[in-house]
Amino acid sequence: MTLADEVRLDDAGDLVAEHVTGLQHTRVHRSVRDGFLWWHRPGALHPGPLAAPAAAAVPDLSGVPGAALLATPVPAGGGLLHRAPGAVSVVTWLADPRPGARRLAAHALAAAGCALRALHGTPVPPGLPAGPPAALRRMRAWADGRDGLLPGAARLREETLAVWGADRFDRVRTWWEEAVAPAVPAPSLIHGGASLGALVPPLHRGRTALLTGEDLTAGSPALDLGWLLGDLAELAWSEGRNGGRGDEEGPDLRHVLLAGYGPGPGPVALGRAAVLRVVTHMQDFAAYCDWTEELHDYIAFTAELIDEEGHRAVPGLGPGPGGTPTP
Repeated sequence: MTLADEVRLDDAGDLVAEHVTGLQHTRVHRSVRDGFLWWHRPGALHPGPLAAPAAAAVPDLSGVPGAALLATPVPAGGGLLHRAPGAVSVVTWLADPRPGARRLAAHALAAAGCALRALHGTPVPPGLPAGPPAALRRMRAWADGRDGLLPGAARLREETLAVWGADRFDRVRTWWEEAVAPAVPAPSLIHGGASLGALVPPLHRGRTALLTGEDLTAGSPALDLGWLLGDLAELAWSEGRNGGRGDEEGPDLRHVLLAGYGPGPGPVALGRAAVLRVVTHMQDFAAYCDWTEELHDYIAFTAELIDEEGHRAVPGLGPGPGGTPTP
């Protein structure tokens, strides 16, 4: 039985967490049967309904030792409902100062790497909707300065252009084109939104879950791995600037993720994908959350990431002036 089996909104018990942005409204309930139910529905500024049209193509990894379960959703209450073994994601665990929290996060990332390897090896189903994941489409519209940007995104672009300059915007567009180009010899089935916020370790015992379904598409595996590496780079930067422990204590989570995955995309593709992830997160925050002066720090941080081609996100590479790899 996978985590998606027999999920019903009727099973929702006590509300244990709630997160609301203009893009998505998330409610986490304790299940009256087992585990937790994560219910996502569109936020007030979301352009359309949530759906997971290719969820049936996601492999059942319950028989794959060490792999996270790819928890696919069912439609419920105008949104999507996932079953998960915990109430909080790896993002929350990495903010927990207890030593065991980082070990738990490392275990979850190793499991995610193993699960993504299996997903990327799954045949792409006929009729799978083509094109980049929605987050990357939003980021490209922002980079291009298209009409119709939400006010926060438009303000962010104006202030980012003043710091980045046109050259950095051009580099990001080029990396976007490379990331979404048809894969050779054939595209893989990719998660499309494999973030730390979608990775849910068990509260007690059991298998980690990677909430999967809405953003499934055919593309490059570098996008999924780079998405998680970008999240880790952003968290390490945030911890460092706020006087936190940074990523020097405990296992190197980047190594853990990539070791769980095994041989895969090269470091250049991973670093550039990680940059796309952080820029996308910055853009989405400005568009769908309240404006904060912290975004000016993000503008400077993303400029640094672009200049080094995301090398700090990839183990074994130093920043390097002008984006030159430093083993």
